[in-house]
Amino acid sequence: MSLLQATYQDKQADEALYRQTGEVSRSKALVLMGDFNHPDIFWRENASGHRQSRRLLECVDDNFLLHVIEEPTRRGVMMDLVLTNKERLVGNVKVKVSLGCRDHEMVEFKILREARRVRSKFITLEFRGADFGLLRDLLGRIRWDKALEGRGAQESWSIFKHHLLQSQE
Repeated sequence: MSLLQATYQDKQADEALYRQTGEVSRSKALVLMGDFNHPDIFWRENASGHRQSRRLLECVDDNFLLHVIEEPTRRGVMMDLVLTNKERLVGNVKVKVSLGCRDHEMVEFKILREARRVRSKFITLEFRGADFGLLRDLLGRIRWDKALEGRGAQESWSIFKHHLLQSQE
């Protein structure tokens, strides 16, 4: 097999993973873990110099996934990932010594069932199923020049916020 064929197959496998991740990220509770082999990703900065790694970052961002490991898992690099679609679903994440003669560190974490019972005082909007075209259309119907004419910054902000919240409803 040539290098070009292997690269094409790797890209196909990556795209299949990203497509499936998009589908399962809509579930109520998702924990996705594994060795993703992207040593060039800077997770704290959400950046990478390589196109394939940036594609993984886009997948994580597009599906509103949270990256919960904060320590390197292989030779000073974060190769193993634990991703989730819910805050407080994964806890007590610990990177431990290698198991046997493996070159990866062992990652231990708990899946917290109580996460679904937590009641927040804040309303969290669900953007995955949002109709942004409709939102754009509703906000586009407003004659902003008339609505904000002669208003100061604070009053203009209040008017805009009112229309935005009304359109969200």
